[in-house]
Amino acid sequence: MKVLALETATLAGSIAILDDVEGLIGEVKVSVKIAHSERLMPSIEWLLKASALSIKEIDAFAVSIGPGSFTGLRIGLSTVKGFAFATGKPVVPVRTLDAFARIVPFCSHLVCPMLDARKNEVYAALYRWDNDMCIKTMPETSIRPDELLKDMNGPVVFMGEGARIYRKVISDILKTGAIFASPLQMSPSASTVAEIAVEMMKQGIAADPISLTPFYIRKSEAEINWQRS
Repeated sequence: MKVLALETATLAGSIAILDDVEGLIGEVKVSVKIAHSERLMPSIEWLLKASALSIKEIDAFAVSIGPGSFTGLRIGLSTVKGFAFATGKPVVPVRTLDAFARIVPFCSHLVCPMLDARKNEVYAALYRWDNDMCIKTMPETSIRPDELLKDMNGPVVFMGEGARIYRKVISDILKTGAIFASPLQMSPSASTVAEIAVEMMKQGIAADPISLTPFYIRKSEAEINWQRS
């Protein structure tokens, strides 16, 4: 089974192709200030060509559905929907922070992926590894970093742009209990999105592309302004 996965929840977007037997075939990750709408399709085309694959040889399309950038999530979702309609292949939605937490496999500490939610908040969740299972111990939320940390005890591994932005706040509150992931582990990865998607496909889990929507947690600024007006 070959899965093409997209991760567009953050600026560091990525694309990956994973085979459930051969493993990771290839991944492209680029963190530059260029819109996903400009770089996504060229990156997909390049990866398919480099992997000697055609879009017809992909068995399923996986996508990171959030939380994250409202625009980025919409672009990623619309892209896999287009592929699904064109090929008749299934779409597998994967929650962004679930895939992000897997970047530090078999970690002995709590894992806290944090994305910048703006307005002095982060999108965050908590995970712990139990043998080979990554278990979510606190669901995704949009919260002020100090509120998130007030009842937290270290050691905790922090990762993501939220951890970079609020590093001082985290360090001041948790002291030596705050552990920060390496630079290579500071952004979500399409390869772990694909990994979860393969597991979901083997359980018969897929989504209806027509009704599938991003997992936003909170309303966008445009929706808030529209309701106010």
